Amino acid sequence: MRLPRPEILLTPNEISHVDAAAIASGLIGSMLMRCAGEAVAASALRHYPAARRFPVFCGPGNNGGDGYVAATALVRCGADVRVFALGDPDRLSGDARIARESWAGPVESLEAYMPHAGDVVIDALFGAGLARDVPDIVRLVIDKVAETGAPVLAVDLPSGIDGATGKIRGAAFRADRSVTFVERKPGHVLLPGRSHCGTVEVFDIGIPRRIVLAEAGKFRVNGPALFQAFRRALSAEDHKYRRGHLTVFSGPAISTGAARLSAGAALKAGAGLVTLASPSDALAANGAHLTAVMLAPIDTLADVENWLIDQRRNSFVLGPGFASRDKARSYALAIARNGRRLVLDADGISAFADNANALQSAFAGSSGHLVITPHEGEFTRLFPEIAKSEEGKVEKALAAARAIGGIVVYKGADTVIASPDGHAAVEEKAPATLATAGSGDVLAGIIGANLSNGMPAFEAACAGVHQHGQAAGRSGEGLTAEDLVSHVLPA
Repeated sequence: MRLPRPEILLTPNEISHVDAAAIASGLIGSMLMRCAGEAVAASALRHYPAARRFPVFCGPGNNGGDGYVAATALVRCGADVRVFALGDPDRLSGDARIARESWAGPVESLEAYMPHAGDVVIDALFGAGLARDVPDIVRLVIDKVAETGAPVLAVDLPSGIDGATGKIRGAAFRADRSVTFVERKPGHVLLPGRSHCGTVEVFDIGIPRRIVLAEAGKFRVNGPALFQAFRRALSAEDHKYRRGHLTVFSGPAISTGAARLSAGAALKAGAGLVTLASPSDALAANGAHLTAVMLAPIDTLADVENWLIDQRRNSFVLGPGFASRDKARSYALAIARNGRRLVLDADGISAFADNANALQSAFAGSSGHLVITPHEGEFTRLFPEIAKSEEGKVEKALAAARAIGGIVVYKGADTVIASPDGHAAVEEKAPATLATAGSGDVLAGIIGANLSNGMPAFEAACAGVHQHGQAAGRSGEGLTAEDLVSHVLPA
């Protein structure tokens, strides 16, 4: 069976290289621009047949060139079009100049734009390559369009969105639709850019896929195509240990729920055996709520070392509701010394605050044995210097992964999974209902189950994040973490 291809995300630099390589291969740049601009016109006519007028905002680069082609195509189809340019259109060069010269109508300054009833704005001011704040005049036009509520069709990305990071550069159009080319860009899936793009259409403008693959980096959209090949097939010869034994550490008697959520989720996600390692004072509290999850007393580091003697206990989750940072640190280091796989979450992450080097040293040489799952606050505590940088979320996650030599699941509505080798994926389909107490504990358990089943760490994390979001979708509105557990399925 042929597996689906992972969806590539092309950064602005990469799409520039794709364009250059396509032209070097013999394709004509102006023809590629014509294909792009006419795709924009086709989308405008298809989705806005009742538009009374199409104001086309053209910028000073190739994105503006796409706009001139779109305007020409729309007029050819009988539409009422007005073109408004940022800067002097006579200073355009290359393919954009050819596109400008194809437009036979007048070109007005962007400042001259006045909204009319029935306008559908085509935003071709800036594309994915924007890396500075938009000029004041563009801010004013963005505000003017927003006040009228006119629909916006963005060319490539809404102007004001940084194509590499999804950040807003001063101000940005909020588009109803975006038309992009070849592949989507990071700004389409990372927040806040994603919420400004509306429905995104991707058009093939004739660049061969071999060129795209040659120039693409290691950033992908998360989904089954990334991890399906690593799923462990069920077998009639399986037994519970062959499917993996996951140990989840519980906190003290007053904070046992988080670990039970992790353990329950792990069992639903396909771990063959899950044991809750509980302090003695919490055994009664945990035992009253457990059935299929096993229970074992673990009070000291010596108990952990004894537990690790059994090689079948191959994977661990440490941190949910754990409370004691000193214990968490010592337990994590013992797991590392014994060459086991660890998902470090919550209090387990905070146990290494400002000391990511200790994690890197502990897990050095054991590639794929560590996954950490920080939210924004935990990420900042563990990686204060990285968190302060002006880089985007993907770049921060990759820097953190290199700093610890493990997989980083940088949580949020646009969770990024990053590996020290430069691979990264972003989850775009997790519903907002996951913003509820205990949700992260469930995620840690799912990833732990995937590790116990033998998935490589990066794929285990990608699968876990996807399973988590899919479970939330099945749960519907009003979900609690307990509901979430009940809807978890194996990868």
